[in-house]
Amino acid sequence: MSKNKLAKFADLNTFGHVIQLSYSQLINEGFELKGKWNQDFFKNDNPIVLELGCGKGEYSVGLAKLFPNKNFIGIDIKGSRMWSGAKEALLNQIGNCGFVRTNIELLQHFFANSEVAEIWITFPDPQMKRTNKRLTSARFLRVYCQILGNDGVIHLKTDSDFLYEYTLATISENHFQILVNTNDLYATGMADEILSIRTYYEQQWLDRGKKIKYLRYIPHGENLTEPDVEIDFDNYRSFGRNSTNRDNIETKK
Repeated sequence: MSKNKLAKFADLNTFGHVIQLSYSQLINEGFELKGKWNQDFFKNDNPIVLELGCGKGEYSVGLAKLFPNKNFIGIDIKGSRMWSGAKEALLNQIGNCGFVRTNIELLQHFFANSEVAEIWITFPDPQMKRTNKRLTSARFLRVYCQILGNDGVIHLKTDSDFLYEYTLATISENHFQILVNTNDLYATGMADEILSIRTYYEQQWLDRGKKIKYLRYIPHGENLTEPDVEIDFDNYRSFGRNSTNRDNIETKK
């Protein structure tokens, strides 16, 4: 591990708005803020919004600035990336923005039933070969439906045609309500100050001429099922964050 990463991890341990627990702590001791985020962490009754796989926290911080009457929590396992958003929130005294370093599979250990109002999923790995790893799969949706309140909303922004089509098929299979659906966000004029917040990956895709897809929908139910569909895989890959040579790439898809 590089010295830079070690320094960032050390920083995170000093940030009061960042939660880091080992798996053993979480399972053996539980999480004291579960069901008490409003009361004990944010100290208000405002709605709680999650950004899953938040990376550098561009959406968590950006939305927190736009909506002081809501509380935002970025979730990611990559602490060195999360540090950027956490540091910005700290320096700018953005009190309605926090972060949790954990695997998304463990959300139910951190949030009580109906404790969350909205979930943002911004440019996740589409996991084309591993259905259960897709953040819009029935496996994850069962968790989301528990922690989301009535009429809780999921937002998906993605460059991936595969993930977009798969998510639409999952929505149809489980009879979810679609609120907004576009396969070319910026061509529609729908990109307001909220949807125009750009993550690292979104800017990469826009620079390469990729269309951005956006879905807003309301999930529900417990007995959710996977769609029986064949969807073409995406045929492109992402450039590494530290790459200076466009021929030196890392696989995202």
